[in-house]
Amino acid sequence: MVFAFQTLGLPVWALPTVVLPWHPGHGRSTRSVLQAEDLAAMADDIAASAFADEIGTVVCGYFGSADQVAVMADLIERLKRRNPALLHVCDPVIGDHGGIYVSDATAEAIRDRLLPLADLTTPNRFELSWLCGADLRDNNEIMEAALALGPARVLVTSAYSMLNGGTGNLFLSGSHALLAEHRHIEDAPKGTGDLLTALFTARLTEGHSEERCLQLATAAVFEIIARSARRSASEMMLEEDATSLVSPMALVQIRHLLHPVNRRGR
Repeated sequence: MVFAFQTLGLPVWALPTVVLPWHPGHGRSTRSVLQAEDLAAMADDIAASAFADEIGTVVCGYFGSADQVAVMADLIERLKRRNPALLHVCDPVIGDHGGIYVSDATAEAIRDRLLPLADLTTPNRFELSWLCGADLRDNNEIMEAALALGPARVLVTSAYSMLNGGTGNLFLSGSHALLAEHRHIEDAPKGTGDLLTALFTARLTEGHSEERCLQLATAAVFEIIARSARRSASEMMLEEDATSLVSPMALVQIRHLLHPVNRRGR
């Protein structure tokens, strides 16, 4: 995430939660988890800093414990009191189609503490299903679940595509129901959800429309994983493909879907 933000010219104040040798999607590994007390001390420093008013966006991702989630929720509440316009983006890193890779307590804390504070959340389809407690068999069910989740904006990765052999990112807000589609890349590198969250958030802070943010972010991720796959790389080659973050050339299809609110009105 940090590299993507910085490549797009946005300064980042990074708070570490967990140090891992590889992305959790690659399998279990040794984890070095920052103690909640230490994270709280850093959070206190940030909240008391003269620079705190410069923070316009907070993005939350992977957590190593439920106590860490509580610390971050408290920090966001304090920052929002100082700046009600602050954008909180919650990437609920819980798991994927292979199952949950955080503890139940951590996942529940994300659902109960962070999601209610979020202005935008970016779950994958598995995570949205877990958060709402229901199977999601089509995009209509995804949209209904997203609408009930709470945040004003929801971006769902691994949505159902209308393209044969495709995949999609579904975005829902009060005014838009959009589906960005591209062809599915077999054995794609891990971490695409993290990257999409960073890129979509960065484009929002630049002032683009929601549709343009979705198009730019989806195109960049698709372009990078396609290039990484051609190299048989197990990780995204972000350094080599940094230009794809800034000026993606890949074509993605944007569909305007019938918003659930409008569907109910019929």
